[in-house]
Amino acid sequence: MIHVLAIITARPGRRDDVLAEFRRNQPNVLAEAGCIEYFPVVDATGAGPMQTPIGPDTFIVIERWASQAALDAHAATPHMAEYGRRVKDLVASRQIQVLVAAL
Repeated sequence: MIHVLAIITARPGRRDDVLAEFRRNQPNVLAEAGCIEYFPVVDATGAGPMQTPIGPDTFIVIERWASQAALDAHAATPHMAEYGRRVKDLVASRQIQVLVAAL
């Protein structure tokens, strides 16, 4: 199983706009072969001093894929290319971490 953390930082004040585009595309991704989970998360409120906030312009996409091949196919889909075009001017930065369990 492949785990992905996509850390997306929007331009100041534009996170909700990027999240709206994400949610518009999310059903397409969830319908892909090999997609197990695909959802965005933001800072929890009231988590206390244990939390290192990611901030008001950032969200993280938590993904799980059945295989690297499924993730590779996801990256090549037309709907992801379209999503990229729609958010291109709204996103300040992104980091993609592709991970496997350390057994």
